This record gives sequence, C-alpha cells and structure tokens, in this order.
Amino acid sequence: MKIYRRLLAYAKPYSAFVAPFFGFTLLGVFFSIFQFALIIPLLNFLFDQDTAVNMRHATAPSFSFSATYFKDLFYHQVYVFKQMNPVYALYFIAALIVLSVILTNLFRYFAQRCLMNARTLLVKKIREALFEKMNRLHMGYFTRERKGDLLSRMNSDVFEIEAVAGNSLEVLFKEPYIMIGYFIALFAISVQLTLFTLIIIPISAIGIATVTKKLKKEAQDMQSSIGKLLTMIDETLVGMRIIRSFNATDFVLKRFSQENDFYRRASLQGFKKRELAPAFSEVAGVIVVAGILVYGGTMILNNNGAGLQASEFIAFIAIFSQVIRPAKAMVVALANIQRGEAAGQRIIEVLDTKVEVDDLPGATVLADFKEEIKFTNVDFSYGERAVLENINFSIGKGKTVALVGPSGVGKSTIADLLPRFYEVSSGSISIDGRNIKTYTLESLRSQMSFVTQDIILFNDSIFNNIALGKPDATMEEVIQAATIANAHEFIMGTEQGYETNIGDRGIRLSGGQRQRLSIARAVFKDPAILILDEATSALDTESEKAVQEALNNLMQGRTTLVIAHRLSTIREADEILIMQDGRIVERGSHDQLLTMDSGIYRKLTQLQKIA
Repeated sequence: MKIYRRLLAYAKPYSAFVAPFFGFTLLGVFFSIFQFALIIPLLNFLFDQDTAVNMRHATAPSFSFSATYFKDLFYHQVYVFKQMNPVYALYFIAALIVLSVILTNLFRYFAQRCLMNARTLLVKKIREALFEKMNRLHMGYFTRERKGDLLSRMNSDVFEIEAVAGNSLEVLFKEPYIMIGYFIALFAISVQLTLFTLIIIPISAIGIATVTKKLKKEAQDMQSSIGKLLTMIDETLVGMRIIRSFNATDFVLKRFSQENDFYRRASLQGFKKRELAPAFSEVAGVIVVAGILVYGGTMILNNNGAGLQASEFIAFIAIFSQVIRPAKAMVVALANIQRGEAAGQRIIEVLDTKVEVDDLPGATVLADFKEEIKFTNVDFSYGERAVLENINFSIGKGKTVALVGPSGVGKSTIADLLPRFYEVSSGSISIDGRNIKTYTLESLRSQMSFVTQDIILFNDSIFNNIALGKPDATMEEVIQAATIANAHEFIMGTEQGYETNIGDRGIRLSGGQRQRLSIARAVFKDPAILILDEATSALDTESEKAVQEALNNLMQGRTTLVIAHRLSTIREADEILIMQDGRIVERGSHDQLLTMDSGIYRKLTQLQKIA
C-alpha cells in the first residue's frame, strides 16, 4: 500500500471530501441498519406475537438519550396505531421502511459524490504531475525510453489507477464502515450468534488472500506489453510508406501479433486468478450463512436462544446477508488493487526520475545577450561512449559559426549543449563570460530559436504553430514573421489562410512549406541566438532556394550557429569548424580553408563540386 499512499497525496487537500464522506456514510449505514431492524416489529405484528407490542408499551417511555428509549418509543407508537386500527400500524411500519430506504440511498449518493470528487482530483493531479515531469526531464531520458511506453504510462496506467485503483480505494474507504455498522446491529441482536460468524469468516479470508497476492506480476507484464504495442502502432503509422515500399507489411504484422498474443496470455492469467477471488468469496459467504442457519436454528429449536426470538433471528439473517455484499466488494477490490499497484509503480518510476538538467540554486535571469558565446574544453559522453572531446571555440555577437563534418561526429550534440538540453561532462559553456548553468533555463532558452532538419509542427492552425508559446500574439505579428520567412504567400493560398489546420506533423504541407513555417516560428520569437541544424538538407533545389532566402532574412543581425552538409550554404560564415571523431580538426573562413592543400574542407568542397 506504500504506492497508494504516495499516489493519494495527489488528492490533497483531503478536508474537502473526507469529513462529508464519513458523515454521509455513517448516516447511510444507520438508515440501512434501521430498515432491516424494522423486520422484527413487522414480523411480530403480522404474526400477532405480543412479545414486542404488549401492554408494557401502552405508556410512552421517559426520555433518555439511549437506544432503548428510541426502541420503546417506536413500539409505543406501533401500539397506539394498533389500538386505533391494526392497518394503521402496518402503514406506519411500511412508511418507515420506505423512508429509511430513501434516506439510505440518498446519503450513499452524497457519500459517492464526495469520493468521486476526490477520485477525479487524484487522477487530474497525477496526469498533470506526469506531464509536467516529462516536460522537465533531460533529452537523454527520451532517447533511452520507448515513446510508446511513455504514452502507456500517461494513458493506460493512469486509466488503470482511475478505473481499478480508484474504484477499489473507494470500496476500501467505504465498505469497512458499513460492515462495522452491520456488526454492531448483529451484536445488539445476539452476541453469541455474531461471535460464531466471526470464527468462520477469517477461514475464507485466508483462501482469498492467497489468490489475490499473485496478481501483481501479471499486471506488470500487461502494462509493459501495452507500452510495446503502442510503440509498434506509432512506428507503423509514421513509417507506413517505408513499410510498404520494402514489402515489410507481413513482418510488421507478425511482430505485432506476437506482442499482442503475449498481452493476451498475461491478461488471461490475471483474469483467471482475479475471478477466483469473488467466486471463492461467494461460496464462502453461502457456507457462513448455512452455518448461521444451522447454529441459530438449533438455538431456537432447543430453546437455548438466550432470549433470541424467531423474528430477531430472521432479522439477523437479513442483516448478515448485507454484510456479505461489502465483504465481497472488498475481496474484489483487494484483487484489483494488485493490478492498480503495478500501474502505480510504473507511474512513480517516472515521477521519481531525477531531473538532471534544472536551475541551480541562485540562478539569475539572462536578460540580454551582449558579447559572445564561448565553449571551453568541452567534453561530452552518452553513458560510456565519448561523443565530444576538448571542444574550444567562440561566437561573437552578430557572427556566424558553421559546423561541418560527417554524420555522427557530434555537430548536433554541440547545438544541444548550448540550450542545456544536455549537460557537458567536463569543461564549460559561457555566455557573456558567465557559465550558462548560472542562468535560469527559461531565460537562457528565451534568447534562442531553432530551425532543424526534423521539422516539428503541431496538429493545429498555421497561426498557432507560428505563435507557439505566446498566447497573446496578434495577427499582425504573425503575418510579419511569415513574410520574412517567405511563407505568407503560400499561407494565403491555403483554404482558411492562417486558420488552416496543417494536420499531424504538418502532413498537409510540402517539405519546403513546413520548413518555412518553422523559420517563421523562429522569426516570430525574435531571438538573439539562432541555431540552424541541417535546415535545408532535405529540400529540393527550388524549395531550398526559397528556404535559404528566408534563412538569410532570419540570420541578419543575429548570432548564428549553423550545422550543414551543403557547403554552399555556409560560404559566408565568419568561421567554419571541421569536425572529425568528436574533435575540431580544422577551422577558419571559407577562403582560408581552401588554401589548405590536404585539408578536409577543401576535399569536401571538391567532392560537392563534382557531385
């Protein structure tokens, strides 16, 4: 239950629902017991047994705040009605039964509303905490974890907490008090018979506990398998064109079928064990009732009932039958809690993940970029694999530095270190003479914009994609940014202009149009520092020309870090850094690098001319 205690903390403040819940529950239990207690005078009345309604109740009792007073007052009122007309007494008892049933269900409803308030608040806060934590985790976390598994934790696991654990905790909060109330009534009727039931019940509980404790493993396997299935579905939808072009449909279907079959087997095993618990509870309940019938019936037949009357015995059976319902509900809840615990464990794993990149204590705001960006002896590793080694360079304000080299040498990693998507392993990166770690993340990243080869657009309108992160943006500002990015003309040619929805990942636009939208987004932010990562590499010649013109407009007056394979796009850079195996092996302007007879840059230029 430690996991549930952690999760229940998200339902705070408890004061909004705990006190009303207990109040309504106690009232519901009271009237529920009262309606069954009325069986005794009803039976006595119908069968004309004067054990309850006799001359002793002809006089109204003296007031005292006790159960005996209210009981005697009730029997006195029945006596009065019976003296007037026996049918009136029957009406009186029937009306009280109906009223008590109405009040029982009314108070149960109010108690349910209190619990539902807590349950929806709990799920809302857990989902928000998960989403917030995922937005604060460093980028390396998302390279290690499967996206489908994260989606599963956000969706399936939270739903499991809501649907299973929420209901189960609701039962465990409510049903024990109902059972306690019923047992108080049972003890009031017959202590001897109630003690007999308490001896039998634990025997059935042991068998149920043995079954339910084995459910957790199957639940963990099920939730993990759902994550894998979601990953496969996402990869298939994104890569459908590749799958079909390589005739890999059967291969993908087979993988999905195998994982789906594993989920089915885990689910089936959990279902078999889970359904044993209520079945066992049902049988155990019948055995207990049968034992009560035999034991209590023997007491009455042998005149050894210790004052227990037949009408009271029937009421005892009726009340005890109500004890079985919450007992069974608790058994099912305990079985389901094992499933919810597995889902809760997966949620807590994310919530407990350490945020490796965060504001340091006393971090200050980077209000304005004034002088230069400087990399000093920077090393970086992914786990045990070294990616960057002894990187040293600077970018003066308003200057452009380009990174060139084959794939996998660390160019994009350098770009990711500047906004602190990752932390350097050693060395430092500074802006205006101060380590970037001393600035708040928000203020640091507010000085930067990114235009990458992997264009990230959202299933929303063109306006909202350009004005990302600024809810108070005006149409004039967005149009100005789109014009600078050479995007206004094609936007106005769409069906609804700036209100046109571009579809999932901008699928309704061409590659060049998507890239110009991402440039317009960067222009709109008006950054001091610009990072361009292969911004034109995936475009055709015509689109590249339009995009390059937009990039030139964007770069004017800005400090720019460019990563490029096409050397024609970086000829005008103030400094070009040639990288190999995580190191800078050549540096200089375009003209300076061309003078190096055996230089890598000169060879790359010649190869691209030949191409």
